[in-house]
Amino acid sequence: MTGLLASVATLDEMELVRAGGADIVDLKNPAQGALGAWETPELTAAVERWRTWMGPKPALSATIGDQPMAPELVRAAAERVAATGVPMVKLGLFAGDVAGCLAALRPLAERAQLIAVFFADRASDFGLLPRIAAAGFRGAMLDTADKSAGGLRAHLSEPDLRRFVGAARGLGLLTGLAGSLKSDDVAPLAAIGPDYLGFRGALCEGGRTGRLHPAAMTSIRQALAESRQAA
Repeated sequence: MTGLLASVATLDEMELVRAGGADIVDLKNPAQGALGAWETPELTAAVERWRTWMGPKPALSATIGDQPMAPELVRAAAERVAATGVPMVKLGLFAGDVAGCLAALRPLAERAQLIAVFFADRASDFGLLPRIAAAGFRGAMLDTADKSAGGLRAHLSEPDLRRFVGAARGLGLLTGLAGSLKSDDVAPLAAIGPDYLGFRGALCEGGRTGRLHPAAMTSIRQALAESRQAA
């Protein structure tokens, strides 16, 4: 079943999405770009809070920031996030030395769950998926870099999305779809069968940099539940 990833900008929002039934709590600073990163002290505080949650709890992920594809920079940023104890570390595949970055990250992949983020509005090369799997990554997801240029489905067709999810799953990778998604996107995207759908703007008042609203969280969670019943 397709789960719900909710991106949060504060510790208080962590609690809101946990109460709203998020399957993955994703630490992201939306004011700093597509994959804006939290500062180290805040990441550490988030991990400490997550560890205190009792009973079944959502997974925890965090982004490393919109880094240029320079191996030493990407590895340092990913190591910084992983060192705080965040289990899942998300990093974007921008233009540059992607192969060098994957090689540099191979040792970290043995200690942390790395998630590669492709960008549907940046002509992503799905042919990189085997290299990502070979580098020890835990998963791959699709997102959008320019949040003002339309959602995920405005950039890729359903066959393309199915091809991405199928190829990633065939390599044993966790799969996710995100990118300015709204309630109307839930049913068609859940039908493709990714492991999770990612949301930020649809959960907030005033767009992705606004405050997360519990009612919006409930609405997305309900849409996902209905998509499961219809499957």
